[in-house]
This record gives sequence, C-alpha cells and structure tokens, in this order.
Amino acid sequence: MEKQTHKARTRQRILEEAARVMREKGTESIGVASLMKRVGLTHGGFYAHFSSRDDLVQEVMKQMFADSAQRVEPAAQDAPPAQRLVAFINYYLSVVHRNAPAEGCPLPALVSEVAHLPEEARQIFSQGMHSVHERLAKPLREMGHDQPEALASSMLAEMVGALALARACPDDLLADEMLARSRYALMTRAGLES
Repeated sequence: MEKQTHKARTRQRILEEAARVMREKGTESIGVASLMKRVGLTHGGFYAHFSSRDDLVQEVMKQMFADSAQRVEPAAQDAPPAQRLVAFINYYLSVVHRNAPAEGCPLPALVSEVAHLPEEARQIFSQGMHSVHERLAKPLREMGHDQPEALASSMLAEMVGALALARACPDDLLADEMLARSRYALMTRAGLES
C-alpha cells in the first residue's frame, strides 16, 4: 500500500513539474531527462509512470485543465449568472493571471502548438477548450442571451488571444491596457457591468 502511495505521489510531482514547464515554455520544452532531474529522479524512473513522452504530454494536459477549472470554480459558484461571468472574465483577463502562466489556463500556452501534437493530445485540448467555452456559455444561456454559444465562442477567442498577447508584450503598461480594453469589450458585448 505504501509503495502504491509513494508511486502515486511521485507521478503527481512529475505531472505538476511538467505542467509548469508546459505552461511557461510549451510542449517542446519538455525533455524527459531534464524533467526528471527537476523532480530529483533518474531518467529511467520516468517509464515507471508513463509509457512515452506523448503519454506524459497528454496526462499533463488533462491535469492542467482540471487544475485551471479548480482555481476558478469556487470564486462565484453560487452567485447569479451575470456575477459568475463577470468574475470569470475579470480573473481571466487579470494582471495576476497574466503574470502566472505556470498556474493559469493552458489554452493561451498551448494554442499555437496544438495543431502539431498527436491526435490524442488535440482531443484533450479540444475537450478542455469546450469546458472553458461552457463556463462562458452557461451563464449567457441563464441570462437569456440570443445565441449564447456564438457569443461564448467569440468571447473565448478574445480572452485567449488577449491573454496570450499580454503575456508576450514586453511593456507591462501596454499589456495591462490590452487586458483592460478586452475586459471592457467583453462586458459590453455580454451586457454586463464591470
């Protein structure tokens, strides 16, 4: 029993470290040897937990989407739909989220790489994207918006794009301005007050 628990904890440490690397530097930055060194384990120990590097990437993507949902979920869970939507938009397009790519939503970190990943990884990304889309669409439906799915798609695209651009921008003031303008535009389109 203790051996299984230790193995599960070790696997989790590997997943968490790989998630940090993927969010900050992308999937191509994950090398098995360097990852295992960061975790304090040998290269050979990797294969006790994952069958391949692709297997690791897929498991990390699942973990990243689950972690991201848990960070945001409790914020306004029992609030009215408009308040939940405002809270989500404000968090997603915040300076805190911009400055914490190692803990943030995986969509901006992975979107440019996904087309080059194996089919299984693209499916995981698609499911994660659908989950984030649903976080936008559900309150829009509850608020009675016309075409909530289309509006949620447009909002998601702007949020991911704005966050990715803000992270890439070397000028913090300009990056802050991008986030603020996107927040305002999204609130306006959704009929919300910030």
